[in-house]
Order: sequence, then structure tokens, then C-alpha cells
Amino acid sequence: MNCGLHIGTCSWKFPAWTGLVYSGLPGTETLTEYAGRYGCVEIDQWYWSLFGADKVALPRARDVESYAAAVPEGFRFAVKLPDALTLTHLRPKGGRALVPNPHFLSPDLLRTFMSCLEPMRGKLGPLMLQFGYLNRQMIASQGAFLERLGAFADGLPQGLTWGVETRNPAWLNGTHFRFLKERGLAHVFEQGYYMPPVAEVYAKHADALGGTCVVRMHGQDREGLEKRVGKDWSRIVTPRDAELAALVEPLKDMLSKRKNAWVFVNNHFEGCAPKTIERLREMMAAAGDGNALPSLTGGDWRLANGNIKGTI
Repeated sequence: MNCGLHIGTCSWKFPAWTGLVYSGLPGTETLTEYAGRYGCVEIDQWYWSLFGADKVALPRARDVESYAAAVPEGFRFAVKLPDALTLTHLRPKGGRALVPNPHFLSPDLLRTFMSCLEPMRGKLGPLMLQFGYLNRQMIASQGAFLERLGAFADGLPQGLTWGVETRNPAWLNGTHFRFLKERGLAHVFEQGYYMPPVAEVYAKHADALGGTCVVRMHGQDREGLEKRVGKDWSRIVTPRDAELAALVEPLKDMLSKRKNAWVFVNNHFEGCAPKTIERLREMMAAAGDGNALPSLTGGDWRLANGNIKGTI
């Protein structure tokens, strides 16, 4: 895929988007309708996979095949890899002691998982490893973590885009970014939770980034927002104007440096991912030459002669 800015949502299965993304006509294939508006989507449904040392859930063949068949050739699926690969320990139950996860950064599990994705191989975007906050009970240090990750990364299949998200704020340092660049891995920025703002991290480490960057937008209070909206993800309920505005310059800089930049917006960021994308689209247009980007909120955006241009 050409260098540019590719923007989509985190998942697509929201009936409340009828009228925004979906027509609501009986029998409509929602992923196909989604792909008519956006050029990419993040699949996170396969992340929740670890249910015990001997129980790892894998994608169902019928799901992978149907997703791949529902979208055009240029569409891309970003995939959050299974937590069975990224959790150092099984999830504790009832205050019990931590039990090591035998599948942590397992090359065998990765091969099995990737074989499940084979029907959509030609439509894969970033493949993301999300690591939660790792304390010293889980792993001794950042150095020990990078040593394990490095051994795993050395065996990653070629020809695909691999990204790493770490939720240890103190680990977003020069060591982390050098490690990723040396191995051709993308950094996955997190806008939300307890992580430092994307703009702040980008300003410090822009020169150390490789050719691909990923931004995931989640907001600060997932549970609180869910209580407020129920299942009505059709409107903005917590506007984050300052955060959106702060993202414009890093994204514009990525474009100017001809990076392949991906942004995935979650409903939990403001209450409605499609409307957040439209708001970001308008801010990006205003930061360019003032001309409106295409009315569709998807597609690829590029910087031409200093001005942001959109193509569908």
C-alpha cells in the first residue's frame, strides 16, 4: 500500500451506526457497506483468546473467509494479535499467585494463528502485539522484555507489517524506539487510558520512528462512557477537541515524511467513531490548504505540495 494516512474504526459491528455508515436495509452485509466508506478496519475480536494454560481460542475459518470475501482488494484489516501471545501470565483468579503463560511470545502459536488468517493474507494491514502494563512480578525489566521480544521478532514472517504497543509509559524511551526501528517494527501509539498523549511521545521520538506508525484512539474512561451511552454509539458525548487538534500536526508530519500511517478510532474515544473520524477529517483539511477532503470519511490521505489531499 502506498505511503499515506489510512483511517478506520476499531471493529464495525454497531447497529447504532445505521444512518451514519449503514443503510439499515434488510439483508445488508454491514462489512461490505463499511468497506464502501472506509479503507481499513481494526479487528480486535481475536485478541481475547487466553482461557487457561491449555485453552487458546483461535479465529473460526468461516469468519476469516467471510470477512475477506466481503471487502474489495484494496481494503486492509489491521489485526490485534491474541492475548495468548502477549500476556506474560494467566489472568489471576481470586487473588491467587501469578501463573506463567506457556504461550507468551510463542512462535508455534503465532504460526498457528497466521495459518488461520491465510484467507485474508492479501488484505492484511498492521498486525499488532498489545502488551499491557508489565510490573516486575511479570518481567524483571524493560531489557528482559526486549530480549524476549527480540527473539520472537527475529522469526516473524516477512512481507507483513508488524507493530508493538506497550502500556508501560516509562518504556516509551530511546531504547524502545531504537529496538523497533532496528527490527523494522512499527510503534503503536495509544491515545487514551493512562498513556502519555500521542503528540507528546511523537515530538520526543519522531526521528527514531520507522516507515510505519499506528495510532489507536480509545479515550480515558471506557466503563464510564459505556454506562452513559448503553448501546447507542451514534453521537459524540465526550468531545475531545484538544486531543484531536493535537493529533493533527503529528499526522501531518508523518505524511510529509512519507510514512505509512494508520489511525483506528474506537467508539470509546468520544462516543461515536464515525463522527470522530469526520471531525478529524475536518481538522486535517483545515490544517492543509483549506479545501474540503472528499465527503466520504475513509480513503487514503496524502500531503502534496504542502497541502493535505484525499483520495478514495
